[in-house]
Amino acid sequence: MTCWEILGIEPTRDPRQIEAAYKQQSKFATGEEAERLKQAYREALGREEAPLAQPRPSQREEPAPDEQPLDANEQQVVREVVIQVNALLNDSVRSKDPQIWKAILGEPPADQPRLRREIGLSLEHQVRPMAENGSFPDPVARFLGEWFNWYSLTEVVRKNREEEEAARGAQEQEAAEELPPQMVNFWPAVIGWIVGLAVLATLFGGMGGGG
Repeated sequence: MTCWEILGIEPTRDPRQIEAAYKQQSKFATGEEAERLKQAYREALGREEAPLAQPRPSQREEPAPDEQPLDANEQQVVREVVIQVNALLNDSVRSKDPQIWKAILGEPPADQPRLRREIGLSLEHQVRPMAENGSFPDPVARFLGEWFNWYSLTEVVRKNREEEEAARGAQEQEAAEELPPQMVNFWPAVIGWIVGLAVLATLFGGMGGGG
């Protein structure tokens, strides 16, 4: 049965009519019937209480794969890469070769994001300042900045490139200003003038001989 059938009235939005019907029916309702009538009254007024939502059992959030601590094998990989980098830093020639850096840092499984981040944290205090102060050439600094997301390095490389281009442009301008002004070459005109005189002399000489 609907709430309206229990109240004995047609569906309506008039609260006074609903309340009057409820009072009329409640005079004869007892026990379970009275409870059912009260529920119908609430429903008709739009006050029916919704059942309380069952609280969900607390769920422990599992850390994302990249946030989980490294296992023993992964920690060993990080240590080995750091040792190789420290040896590379002691070689002033090889440490300037970006391909050697790529070979050491990009060798699997060290290239995995989790391991790469951990290696970057281990090297940051030593390698990053060296790259920022110009100890490495721009190709090496650019690779390290992109590999470890050290964005300050990419900014340093960009500024260095701009400064080099500006200095090169200034040097070229100074060199151009120091060149002596080019003198106009009059020799072709002089030679042409002499040849012209010779031709005229020949012509006039021929005319005089003929006379």
